[in-house]
Formats: sequence, C-alpha cells, structure tokens
Amino acid sequence: MIELIFSERCSACARCVTVCPSNVLAIGADGKPRIADQAACQTCFMCELYCPGDALYVHPDCERPTNPDPARILASGLLGQYRRDSGWDEFADDPRYSNQHWRMEGIFALARELATPSPVTGSRHE
Repeated sequence: MIELIFSERCSACARCVTVCPSNVLAIGADGKPRIADQAACQTCFMCELYCPGDALYVHPDCERPTNPDPARILASGLLGQYRRDSGWDEFADDPRYSNQHWRMEGIFALARELATPSPVTGSRHE
C-alpha cells in the first residue's frame, strides 16, 4: 500500500498520478502528488516504477497501512529498489539489474486506458 511521498525528491512530473490504476494519488496545491485515497491502493507498484525521482514508498502489505518511519525508509535504500530490480529506465542497460520481465509497456498502457474516465460518459472504461 502506498505509504510515503518524499516531496523533496519529487520533480512534480505527475507520472505517478497518471499511471495509478485506482486514482490513489492526486495533485496537491503545491503541484506535487499527494495520497488522496490510500485505501484504494492495489499495491501494484506502478507509481514507484514510473517515479524518476524515487520519491514514493509502497509497502508490500496491501491490506492495511503500516505507517513506516520516513527517516528509516530514506536510510534503508528501499527508495528506487523496485525500479532497479525491474530493470526500468536508466537501469535497463545495466548488467547488474537484468530482470527485464517487468518491461510490459503494452499491458501498462491498457491498464491506464481502463483506469481513465471516458470523455463521453465520465465513467471508467469497462
């Protein structure tokens, strides 16, 4: 479940908001993402995967918030681990991170499309 957003690491690119299939995140008054509906989080890690600043922390417990200590998470090296382990973005050509099975852009694009409200009906595509 999404737990933390480290605004000092966030570039306000809004990729995390765009890719979230359940609209957990929203843009705050400062132009950066905020957690709008934590209970709706599916723990899919899409927001972490697409965050170039490694500003998000999603805990693997998808049932309930764990309220982790932000300082401990920063010190742990967990920020960006999912992107590294997935061989995403700048890690795609790095031989230390060879796990390429997450490079499923077509499936992610379909998930985004299905999560986006229809301009005609205003409801999600189903």
